[in-house]
Amino acid sequence: MEETIFLRKYRLFFFWGVVLNNLTAVKLLSISAVRETEGGIFYIGNDRNMIDFKPISLADREVITSFTLAGDSRDCDFSFANLCSWHFLYDSEYAVVGDMLLIRCRWGEHRPVYMPPLGTGDMAAAVRLLERQARTSGHELCLVGVSPELVTDLERLFPGRFVFTPERDYFDYIYERTDLITLSGKKYQAKRNHINRFRQEYPDCRYKPLTSDMIPQCLALDMQWCISTGRSEDSDLLNERHSMTFALEHMDELGIRGGVLCIGDDIEAFTFGSPVTADTFGVHVEKANTRIEGIYAVVNREFVRHIPENYRYINREEDLGIPGLRKAKLSYHPTILLEKNMAVWKG
Repeated sequence: MEETIFLRKYRLFFFWGVVLNNLTAVKLLSISAVRETEGGIFYIGNDRNMIDFKPISLADREVITSFTLAGDSRDCDFSFANLCSWHFLYDSEYAVVGDMLLIRCRWGEHRPVYMPPLGTGDMAAAVRLLERQARTSGHELCLVGVSPELVTDLERLFPGRFVFTPERDYFDYIYERTDLITLSGKKYQAKRNHINRFRQEYPDCRYKPLTSDMIPQCLALDMQWCISTGRSEDSDLLNERHSMTFALEHMDELGIRGGVLCIGDDIEAFTFGSPVTADTFGVHVEKANTRIEGIYAVVNREFVRHIPENYRYINREEDLGIPGLRKAKLSYHPTILLEKNMAVWKG
């Protein structure tokens, strides 16, 4: 059903990137020539097989977004807000080597995993470096979020060296912004009906931009839902709440914008997101009072209406394999179902 709560993912966020060219982000030389740079942030040191990763923090927004926003991957995991707000769980780290942004996270029993390199440098050299790094750490190289196009490239560069596995539960649902606003055509008739019934029953409902003074009410609404479902102590939801609280408390630093639906004096729905690329905006969280029919359809539409028009695509992230969530996301007829694969080096 469309009223399904849109949970934030409980998996990794790893990233790679591109060229840096000033004192804040010093452009590096070729992979084989990298040494310590000013500030000791981006370097390999004396051992060329080891990359010196730096923990991701709020201070790294300019460096990372200068790459991800300029990139062409619409994967929601490239959102800086996601990277930073989930750092507590996945120990996300990054380095810039050979004109590539490399981001590593910890998975399972602190096993390092990586996203494919993103940038203008040598892809083959970057993957070889990562393979050496993983092997030195005692693990096979594991890349996640690998697109079908990159699967083809990796097979060309390293024929037979990777085993690829599609991860359907983590495919991203990406929609045309105009489709989510107009909801035109027969396929969206049910959505329009939900919205019309909601408007008739709650004519005083108002949409407002999400501001810092609204955070306590938003968190209270989230807790109300957790308690009503008997999941207030669920570890996954506690992690989601940790990430969400961090994001709400650092909206400006993370580049987050959001909105709320108010009925009377009460906030009955809230949502927020941030840019993924120059033309794609990611919706990270969407919460509402599930007792109010049609409210998810309304907050979805109103929020997208208030997102700047330069964002053609809206990434509403994955379904985590949750049947109700998958049904809800498919019911909006995604323009792109962004395939993601895991690629494991088999030596």
